Amino acid sequence: MNKDLTGRYVAVVGPADGARPTDLDRAREIARLLAQRGAVILTGGHHGVMQAAARGAAEGGGVSIGLLPGLDRSAGTPEHTYLLPTGLGELRNGLLLRAADAVVAQGCSWGTLSEIALARRTGVPLVLVDSWDLPADVGVVVPDPERAVEEVARLLG
Repeated sequence: MNKDLTGRYVAVVGPADGARPTDLDRAREIARLLAQRGAVILTGGHHGVMQAAARGAAEGGGVSIGLLPGLDRSAGTPEHTYLLPTGLGELRNGLLLRAADAVVAQGCSWGTLSEIALARRTGVPLVLVDSWDLPADVGVVVPDPERAVEEVARLLG
């Protein structure tokens, strides 16, 4: 059964510069599936996994919101429905996590690791797809986008 996620905000996080083709494909599919269930997609507003997730949200008929680190809205990628400049630099990762009902991390980079740590520390439900080898209690580890979306739905009850 596909649980409705309308009114839920799900952050899709992952590498920007170091994103692998599989990271981009999976982030796009994760966001597409989430958007089809009614979730609003949150990202950091830039390229890589963030841009792929925004593209997937649009393909799924949904909305994506990019929380940018700087003050320049034009620094974000046009695939996002809305771009919000925060002026917080990397601290915007904390804002992104606190705005999310759940987080899906696709792949890993140092910025993604900070988002994973913030989600874990603040108790935001966390699903990991193809992440670094992290302690077992960090989040729910899944093998693919479909399972990631199922776990988000389960965790949000």
